[in-house]
Amino acid sequence: MTTTSMRTHQCGELRAEHIGQTVSLCGWVATRREHGEKLAFVDIRDHTGVTQAVVDNSVDVRAEYVVRVTGTVAARPGENLNDRLPTGAIELQDVVVEVLNAAEPPPFPINERADQVAEGTRLQYRYLDIRRERMQKNLRIRAAVNSAIRRSMEDQGFLEIETPMLVPSTPEGAREFIVPSRQQPGSFYALPQSPQLFKQLLMVAGIDRYYQIARCLRDEDLRADRQYEFMQLDAELSFGSQDDVFEAIGSAVVAAAEAAGQHAGEIVKITWHDAMNRFGIDKPDLRFGMELVDLTDVFATTGFKAFAGAAAIKGINATAKAEEYGRNKLDAMTDKAKKMGAKGLVWLKVAADGTLESPVAKFLSEGEQAAVKAALEAQPGDLLLIVADSWMTACEVLGTLRNDLGRPPVHEGPYRFVWVVDFPLFIGVDDVSGRPKPGHHPFTQPHPDDLHLLEIEPLKVRSQAYDLVFNGWELGSGSIRIHQPELQARIFGLLGISPEDADRRFGFFLNPFRYGAPPHGGFGLGIDRLVAILAGEENIREVIAFPKTQSGMDPMTNAPTPVDPKQLDDLGIRVLPPKA
Repeated sequence: MTTTSMRTHQCGELRAEHIGQTVSLCGWVATRREHGEKLAFVDIRDHTGVTQAVVDNSVDVRAEYVVRVTGTVAARPGENLNDRLPTGAIELQDVVVEVLNAAEPPPFPINERADQVAEGTRLQYRYLDIRRERMQKNLRIRAAVNSAIRRSMEDQGFLEIETPMLVPSTPEGAREFIVPSRQQPGSFYALPQSPQLFKQLLMVAGIDRYYQIARCLRDEDLRADRQYEFMQLDAELSFGSQDDVFEAIGSAVVAAAEAAGQHAGEIVKITWHDAMNRFGIDKPDLRFGMELVDLTDVFATTGFKAFAGAAAIKGINATAKAEEYGRNKLDAMTDKAKKMGAKGLVWLKVAADGTLESPVAKFLSEGEQAAVKAALEAQPGDLLLIVADSWMTACEVLGTLRNDLGRPPVHEGPYRFVWVVDFPLFIGVDDVSGRPKPGHHPFTQPHPDDLHLLEIEPLKVRSQAYDLVFNGWELGSGSIRIHQPELQARIFGLLGISPEDADRRFGFFLNPFRYGAPPHGGFGLGIDRLVAILAGEENIREVIAFPKTQSGMDPMTNAPTPVDPKQLDDLGIRVLPPKA
């Protein structure tokens, strides 16, 4: 029970055991319903719930008035019981109402019907939107998650340290927000994409275990799981392995889920190669099957030209989906596969008698048809999809179609966490320079078993980088860092970064490593995404108090806005018209 000088209880706290007590409540008028000529029912709401008060009909209160009511808790008459409300067995009688503030009619109802209101309107009046039960629940889940994370990290010996918000620009990463310096005309700070450099320097400084719930900013296009500014659990530890990082972050995540009233379950581990091979994506959703199956051997001697000689042939079984997908949907699916880079998509429907129905079925031998059905465990009514292409293209296309066809909503099914490990250190070769391109950042430690391949087969080198995936959403990523100058020089050499260029670009970060850097690694976990899943939301804007729209606007404050010309003059900045 929360009490103040103005109230004895909160609106959702009263129960049958309070009958006979005189209480005072403060809150907003949720609804008013006339009851005959003399009385009215007024529901009073705060963040804990609502209580019905029986008031004199002459009392002038309307929706969203801020009021203080004092009355006697009484049992509701049988016909007025409301078993859908925790307070549905009682009401306040003999009520005195004090209007603390009148209110204009709100632009939308402050209840679940507001979910049908345009998002721009909800964000324009976000302070009203947050009064709703859904938003109150989400933000309180977020607070509980943050609190649980802090307790878990501190219990594991991590020290919370704040890192700077004005940092040097590092344009090699994501697009940055830059901040002009008034005292150093022509020079700029950047807002941090992450505390990456500083947390590693804290390891050099002997902090041993650091964490922070950090605000990070990236000037990237917005979407359902991305905002310009986002919060992440940022952590780094010294003298540890990947497993030490997994234990620390896993403990925090499990604590966060429990604080949100959810059961996290076991956090499993899968290699990047297995994730791609089985699910076609490096952030697999483990809540449903429909795994990719290798069919290359099935068609090793095929006469079907589309399959003959393909580097990889893979398929999936969209169980019981045959009737849902007519020719128009199948053609659209084929077009999507081609836009992703595939040469085509073969579909086969399993008829009631077990035969395969498809324009290409006649090109497949009876043995091939039987082998496909056996490999994909096909049953009548199933839809089989096959891609023949490079291994990567076949995996990526079928992985996308797998999610399109089978992925449940974020709040359905069990919560499934998975660590994806052993990412490639390099993700291909630059078309111009012919040099390998880093898959993570250039400070990621190669897998110790692959060091001999660095100069001879760099694309086969695994890294000690890892991601944590939750119901198909990437929560964050991390790695064991390079702490030896000699190994760092080898990586820079492969990337074509000279010692002079490395000093110019990264000297402030690398020079401290000359004074004794311990082995270390860390992780950054997206709190917005974690909370969204735990709250059952598909969009992180629903768990952020004041988010931006997908276009980057804030309808409530109208940001971004032009600034006073004098401010620009003070900064030595001239605004040019946008490029045509």
